[in-house]
Amino acid sequence: MYKKVSSKLNFVDNENEVLKFWNENEVFEKSIDDQEGHPDYTFYDGPPTANGKPHIGHVLTRVIKDMVPRYQTMKGHKIIRKGGWDTHGLPVELEVEKLIGISGKPQIESYGIEPFIKKCKESVWKYKGMWQEFSDKVGFWAYMDDPDYDLDEHQYDGTAYDRKPYVTYHNDYIESEWWALKTMWDQGKLYKGFKVVPYCPRCGTPLSSHEVAQGYKTIKDRTAIVRFKVANEDAYFLAWTTTPWTLPSNIALCVNPNDEYVKVKAVDGYTYYMAKALLDNVLGQLLEAKDKEGNAKFEAFADGKAYEILETYKGSDLEYKEYEPLYEGAKAMADKQHKKAFFVYCDDYVTMTDGTGIVHIAPAFGEDDARVGRKYDAPFVQMVDAQGCMKPEAGKFAGMRAKPTEKEIEEGAVSCDPEVLKDLSERSILFAAPVAEHDYPHCWRCDTPLIYYARESWFIKMTDYSDEMVANNNTVNWIPEGIGHGRFGEWLKNVQDWGISRDRYWGTPLNVWECPDCGKRHAIGSIQEMLDLATDETKALLASNPEKFLSVMSSNYTVHMLIWLRLSVMTVVMICREYRK
Repeated sequence: MYKKVSSKLNFVDNENEVLKFWNENEVFEKSIDDQEGHPDYTFYDGPPTANGKPHIGHVLTRVIKDMVPRYQTMKGHKIIRKGGWDTHGLPVELEVEKLIGISGKPQIESYGIEPFIKKCKESVWKYKGMWQEFSDKVGFWAYMDDPDYDLDEHQYDGTAYDRKPYVTYHNDYIESEWWALKTMWDQGKLYKGFKVVPYCPRCGTPLSSHEVAQGYKTIKDRTAIVRFKVANEDAYFLAWTTTPWTLPSNIALCVNPNDEYVKVKAVDGYTYYMAKALLDNVLGQLLEAKDKEGNAKFEAFADGKAYEILETYKGSDLEYKEYEPLYEGAKAMADKQHKKAFFVYCDDYVTMTDGTGIVHIAPAFGEDDARVGRKYDAPFVQMVDAQGCMKPEAGKFAGMRAKPTEKEIEEGAVSCDPEVLKDLSERSILFAAPVAEHDYPHCWRCDTPLIYYARESWFIKMTDYSDEMVANNNTVNWIPEGIGHGRFGEWLKNVQDWGISRDRYWGTPLNVWECPDCGKRHAIGSIQEMLDLATDETKALLASNPEKFLSVMSSNYTVHMLIWLRLSVMTVVMICREYRK
């Protein structure tokens, strides 16, 4: 009955024999059919991106995933093994950009959005066969394909749905997402707002914390210690920043309310406000300065120090103390919003480990800055556009790159950092520009330095569920325990609202419609609901080819607001007006 095992076993041949036996005898199918009538156990595979090749890491995940359904089969369950394909997202767009020889959103628009989307749709199946062969080789059982199911035309032959793969660009999948988002909308858990996010100006999209963690590089940057002129006083706040390109967007300074600050007369002739604990680190370097002849540039005070303390304060004593704007462009923006700016904030995130104990605040470019800015009702001043270039309002810095790559500089781009430092030096308000070696996040896809950038995005209120998630996590028997109650548990405790929107051309369109006239918003949960709200003209368009309609919707700033669809803005307006009736 059983074949004798050869002592000269060829593992490759043996593997192929096993696979052949499984396929010819439909072992996978029988493992499910034989459990008919038993309790169901459903397994949904986190789908691979079909336009990327499988690698050794996928072997591990495939094997681990397959263990659970096999174990549940042995326990007597009927297993619903649902495979799928992730067809949307930035990796697909980047692949297509390389294929057709373009780069970035402007070139995509010049090429044509609809033909670009067509290329994306073709690209996602590039390595489908390789994925299926690989999955078979490692014994991974899931419904990833069906000969009677046309993946491109999205047509079923009547076979049970649980034996079909799910495909993220198909209508049924999109509608399932719409249903989930509509449910959240009805509960008040889906909202639109601004948030400082790690942002890639090359790809034009925010990155998740997981993605950011993949792209850190150790780099050397020139920082800036800047003299900010105190209002109505012959003195300066000495403030530090690691990002000189954000200084044109400065609207405040921040001190730690609980630490000690001083007003000092320095050997360079200036009077400064700064943290007492950092005096020697910062002002001590004045005694090391040399003139052209190599002689000491400044002479120490009688006690050998580079400074003389005039007054001592708690950080809180400096709160609301005003200073003169560093750049007029920021002042103009603040004035336009009728909001007070250019005074000292207080917050305990300011530390005494680096810098001067006073940090510059630009709420559009930092999470802490934004948080503290909200506390003081700061104006929104953002001198950098979505492509990472300084805006016209930035004056002499307009058009310069905030964080260019070496390649961009070679191609003629001008980096803003050295130009800002040069300008500050010429105005005699640059105290120092020390070089700092630090880990800086880069886009893991295109290697562009990220910027922390305030973006208008759609969010799910995860913070409303933090306590519940922590409580549920505590019921899980984690092995080893440190996985669930260490890093993952801490993440749950400090969970932030989930930014779900991505300004992309190829993705699932968000189900929120917004009228450009009145700002009215409405969320839909299905194509049928969209049809119910539409005018006769729009109904005809949708009914004639809903697949094409959704694919075109997915072609422009997807997972954002359907109002911006280039298909027909008037279509959206008509739907909105119909709804208002």
